[in-house]
Amino acid sequence: MDFTFSEEQQAAVEAAKAVFARVAPDGVPSPALTTGAVADDFDRTLWARLADADLLSLLLDAEYCGAGLDAIALCLVLRESAKVLARVPLLENTAAATAVQAHGSRELKEELLPRAGRGELVLTVAAHGRTGHDPAELAVVARQEGDDTWVLDGIQTAVPWAYNADTVLVPAHTHDSGRAILTLVPPGHQGVTLAEQFSTTGERLAELRLESARIAGRYVLDTEDAWERLRLLLATGTCALALGLGEAVLRMTSEYTSKREQFGHPLATFQAVAVQAADRYMDLRAMEATLWQAAWRISSGAAGALPAAGDVAVAKIWASEGVRRVVQTGQHLHGGFGADTDYPLHRYHAWAKHLELSLGPAAAHEETLGELLAAHPLA
Repeated sequence: MDFTFSEEQQAAVEAAKAVFARVAPDGVPSPALTTGAVADDFDRTLWARLADADLLSLLLDAEYCGAGLDAIALCLVLRESAKVLARVPLLENTAAATAVQAHGSRELKEELLPRAGRGELVLTVAAHGRTGHDPAELAVVARQEGDDTWVLDGIQTAVPWAYNADTVLVPAHTHDSGRAILTLVPPGHQGVTLAEQFSTTGERLAELRLESARIAGRYVLDTEDAWERLRLLLATGTCALALGLGEAVLRMTSEYTSKREQFGHPLATFQAVAVQAADRYMDLRAMEATLWQAAWRISSGAAGALPAAGDVAVAKIWASEGVRRVVQTGQHLHGGFGADTDYPLHRYHAWAKHLELSLGPAAAHEETLGELLAAHPLA
């Protein structure tokens, strides 16, 4: 089997590296030192550069001015973005646009996708449910009113970039059959209100409240597996962010321990330091292997002993545990600098905690994996 990335995927990585090379992760104030959000908006300058490099349209088809690539290419770019803590809704915008492309009408695709690919229209996704622990599609009830209107009621918590996005893709369940659907909801729409929340990164989130919000039928994606496919892509993309962040932290730790001396020798030469760094390196390689397996499954639709959700669950287990261990070890080996809120490592720790919480506890994913194994015996 050929495990190398394609020329197109590698080209996407090189383009991403060129764009993110100008981003300084320590240029944003620490959330521990600010009142409220670290910024009112995401990095619009970086967003424009990503659009100019055609990195916002990676997964769109050529007819919508896209590159027609897959989830692997997206994860490669997300990995690079996390190394510099890029403050842009790249994952959410791309995932939402992909859902519209796969399940929307031709009119809807022509209306939204070219603008999303050019960065003119910003999409985000409400994927955390009412509390962050329950299925997101169960947090909102949708009932059909007439032939071409849906009425939405419910609450979605911790919606990223909601105050800055033009449209939020909201999962819901139908009042009659309970099937999952996706609805495109403008934040300023009648019946829609936002309540301010903050993540551990210091970024502004929103609790999205829907009270008899009426949405035209053309903005509803009523397809059997639309939400499941979107959910898996979001989870896999978050694993890619965790991998990129972890790699950046381990690199920072390696550079620090190679220069910092104790008793006349670099810290990196001490066995206890080397062993801890080696353990974290193995965590990152496991995170990487499980990430590409999950991204390949959801990209190719290849059959396996388990559904693609099984591969995504394995990737989430390693990502949620691995990114925490990598950052904790990095802080420990940095000594006093590891607790300094003015030092860049502090922001990586805040982002790592946000990603860990977004992924959810490993035990929950192990339970999911066990249920899948019970339903799909390997032997």
